[in-house]
Amino acid sequence: MFLVIGLLIALGLAAFVATPLLSAEGAGNSTLPVDVTPLGDLKRRRLVVYENLKDLEFEHQAGKIGGQDYQSLRENYLGEAAALMAATQEAEQPRENDAVIEREIAARRATRKIQPPRIMFVPIVVSRIPCP
Repeated sequence: MFLVIGLLIALGLAAFVATPLLSAEGAGNSTLPVDVTPLGDLKRRRLVVYENLKDLEFEHQAGKIGGQDYQSLRENYLGEAAALMAATQEAEQPRENDAVIEREIAARRATRKIQPPRIMFVPIVVSRIPCP
């Protein structure tokens, strides 16, 4: 009897765990995490290039990289960093749609400030019945 109950519980838990994994419901429309945006990606890539430049400087000072290799790698990294900075600045420029959205937000905030604040009254009930 206990074996049957234990087996049913185990099967139920296995089905509970496996259902989201085997579900084809969300397979087609994958969503990106909140922080994965084109602008965030550009900034992360730029930070990687800066880190590579620092590593290159360290390795050159340690004598692991020769002068010609150092100069060519440094120029490549600086060119990539400049391209990423330009792309980041372009991505940060406001678009026409952004201006419309900002005006609408400002208008809604202005109308919300005009409305008086809502004051809620909470009735206080005084009971003369002693608590047990």
